[in-house]
Amino acid sequence: MTALEYDRGFIWHPYAPLNGAYGTRLVKSACGEHIVLEGGKRLIDAVSSWWTVAHGHCHPAIVEAMRRQAEKLPHVMFGGLTHDPAIELAQKLRAIAPAGLDRVFFADSGSIAVEVACKMAVQYQTALGRPEKCRIVALKGGYHGDTSLCMAISDPDGMHTLFKGLMTRQFFAEKPSCRFDEAWDETDASSLARVLETHGDEIAAVICEPVLQAANAMNFYNPRYLDAMRELCDRHGALLIFDEIAAGFYRTGPLWAHSRSKSVPDLMCVGKALTGGHVSLAATLVSSRVAETISGARPSAFMHGPTYMANPLACAAACASLDLFAAGDYAGNVADIERWFREDLAGCDALPNVKDVRILGACAVVEVFCMPSREDVDSAIDRHGVWLRPFSNFIYSMPPLVSGRETVSAIAGAMRDLALAKPGEEAGDPDFHE
Repeated sequence: MTALEYDRGFIWHPYAPLNGAYGTRLVKSACGEHIVLEGGKRLIDAVSSWWTVAHGHCHPAIVEAMRRQAEKLPHVMFGGLTHDPAIELAQKLRAIAPAGLDRVFFADSGSIAVEVACKMAVQYQTALGRPEKCRIVALKGGYHGDTSLCMAISDPDGMHTLFKGLMTRQFFAEKPSCRFDEAWDETDASSLARVLETHGDEIAAVICEPVLQAANAMNFYNPRYLDAMRELCDRHGALLIFDEIAAGFYRTGPLWAHSRSKSVPDLMCVGKALTGGHVSLAATLVSSRVAETISGARPSAFMHGPTYMANPLACAAACASLDLFAAGDYAGNVADIERWFREDLAGCDALPNVKDVRILGACAVVEVFCMPSREDVDSAIDRHGVWLRPFSNFIYSMPPLVSGRETVSAIAGAMRDLALAKPGEEAGDPDFHE
């Protein structure tokens, strides 16, 4: 039995059947913008291994930081103990966080960072004597992860509908419809206003993915929506949570996607590119007001603690990654990537099967009426040497933030070919991600 045969028989992959019907490719190594398959074929990682790879695979500075850390302290429990990598990382995060977000809770994945933010919001309200404010408002079209609460605050008509009976009841507002490049329409926040006016006495917090709704909608919306959201939260005594896990670290252009607005959240979740895509780590950044309110009540402890919280190896990787962000012109790199995508995908929106083309920062989306067949997707991958993972009706790319001109051209060529391909019988790959 070959390695791939064993994999197909016994190992589940994300959003796929156990029998490997969607196909897998055996990766042997990765370097820079490329992953290397068994047999030596190189593919451009056009989705940054689910939006995590910022500086390129196996960046020497991050690999060396992890090697040094592994030799002396790969892991130790964070309960009652601390260590230098966690302290250094907290300092670095506080230095780049929005003003006022100066307390740090480390988590081992983006989903857990979101769960932590929501639990903090509820514990904050309870500390203020408002335990009835224990629900979250989210946006339709949003995605926040695959754990139970994260499913409950992701798009109710999205990928998690199978588990509706498991989820706790939360509230939803219509997703923003005012596009990023359109003039702001203040009525775009009217749905959120109605939800808060009707259920404000139950609502602990409002959460959104700022500017970029990623895995459920690929929607780029007007940043002024965030200002309306901030004002409504303040009016109704709700906290504001920004999930910057996908959009943060220059993915949409600036360091933080929400910085295009005037608003600062009460809590912010970061992850994915935090370690440059080398190992899992996330964090919830918290305002002093929220942290001190929780800590000044009974119980004063925040009731959460992942086993691998502040893993030293991951913290060392994140410190090295943040140093690379600080030393490089990532905003400039991403501006170049956006310009190249616009040049190379020009005219694509006129193709018969294309519904829309959306480009923002290092994120390009071709929304099609009908997804091409899996055979055509595999053929385009092999022909262009580009690893793409379309889902639903979206052919998209979020390449490493250091990608060059030739890389973007190759990716855009593969995307255009898929937009021209004959539609498949399937509605699209059910593939999504955390």
